[in-house]
Amino acid sequence: MTTRTVLHHYRAIWLSDIHLGSRDCQASYLLSFLRSMKTDTLFLVGDVIDLWALKKRSYWPESHQAVLHELAKLAKNGTRVIYIPGNHDEDLRAFTQLPLLGLELHLQYDYTTHQGKKLLLVHGDQFDAAVKCGPLTTWFGDRAYDFLLWLNRKTNQQRRNFGFSYFSLASYLKQKSRKAAQAIARFEQAAIHEAKRRGYDGIVCGHIHVPRLRHEDGIIYMNDGDWVESCTALVEQRNGDLELLHWSDQTQQLAELPINHQAA
Repeated sequence: MTTRTVLHHYRAIWLSDIHLGSRDCQASYLLSFLRSMKTDTLFLVGDVIDLWALKKRSYWPESHQAVLHELAKLAKNGTRVIYIPGNHDEDLRAFTQLPLLGLELHLQYDYTTHQGKKLLLVHGDQFDAAVKCGPLTTWFGDRAYDFLLWLNRKTNQQRRNFGFSYFSLASYLKQKSRKAAQAIARFEQAAIHEAKRRGYDGIVCGHIHVPRLRHEDGIIYMNDGDWVESCTALVEQRNGDLELLHWSDQTQQLAELPINHQAA
């Protein structure tokens, strides 16, 4: 893995769908990212700890503990860390009035960018109804996705053995699926509609493991992706510009949205 020594100082960073406790969590890449940045505020937009996976099988390697330690250290050293639990760590939603390792817990959060854009922050599972999958379809879909993640893990183990960089097979195949594309589009439209209905300029969510940064119907739609397939983070630069970053063996800017250039 590439060693990075430059500390990037952001105004805000959004991460979600880390899934600590799952074998598919890309904890080593996330640790590299956390140790290579500074931020005023760090938002954890759900599914940080995969309680569903932990209830099925105990799995907690040192790298997963190191991620928690790094998050606690950031909070201790002055970064404001705001945690919005998702559906895989929904048990924590009952404790939003209590600090956790120095982290603030919220069910949702309002954030205003440097350029004055008001953003709604939610995990995104509240938009599941918009996807409209029946229970049988959901059951088969969950198992197909589990197999896809297993295949993704095995593929990248072999790629590392031959000196190749990380490649998300899961994300690639999901992009090729017509049904997946339709479900993603319905989810995104539901999120955009909710932000517009409630008078926000934009919305930040996670949940579907599909990183996105775009402007539609007067709303900024942002999905910060995940650390299972995509290894992505949403960041706000000091001037208020928003960027979506991919972070694994090579760092790559996936999208940029200069706030001051947007249409009103």
